[in-house]
Amino acid sequence: MDSLAVKIREKIGELQDEFEKGVEERRQKFRYKLEHGRVVFEQGVEARHRLLRIKLLRFLRESKILAIVTCPVIYSLIIPILMLDLFMTIYQHICFRVYGVPRVKRSEYVVMDRKYLQYLNIIQKMNCVYCEYSNGVIAYAREIASRTEQFWCPIKHAHKVKHTHDRYYEFIEYGDSDNFPEKMNEQREKCRACEAPCDTKK
Repeated sequence: MDSLAVKIREKIGELQDEFEKGVEERRQKFRYKLEHGRVVFEQGVEARHRLLRIKLLRFLRESKILAIVTCPVIYSLIIPILMLDLFMTIYQHICFRVYGVPRVKRSEYVVMDRKYLQYLNIIQKMNCVYCEYSNGVIAYAREIASRTEQFWCPIKHAHKVKHTHDRYYEFIEYGDSDNFPEKMNEQREKCRACEAPCDTKK
């Protein structure tokens, strides 16, 4: 991997670490903590949240008609997303065992904790559950796909690609044919070892 790619990956890691350091400060500010995976607010906070909740009838009355009309279109995507979740899980449990690639922990990507927010009404909670599940599944699927790409075709593109996954920076340069089989094997070993790119998300 060239020095620029190393610097880019290190910078991304530093920014992620910096963001994570602020998590505890934000928990203290908004007075909650995690207990056995559950969000627990300090005494009195949830009562205050409930007072701020918009009543259902008011929420529906103030909603734009086009937002209501498009709801069936938005929620129809739950079917392919559920299928994606199922098939990606089956795929990695079968294929990654064969390749010797560590399996992706679904729970690190599909995080659903907005239901504990008492200032959200039932429709807002339902919308949040849909969004956090959908985005979580897509992130989960992308991580599985990125490990697959690193194992089978770890070559950078000639064209610019937006929002590449973490492993992309380590991929073989486009057109770099020298010692290609050896470089492919190196990428596969990195994938099996689940080196730095896997760890940056933890």
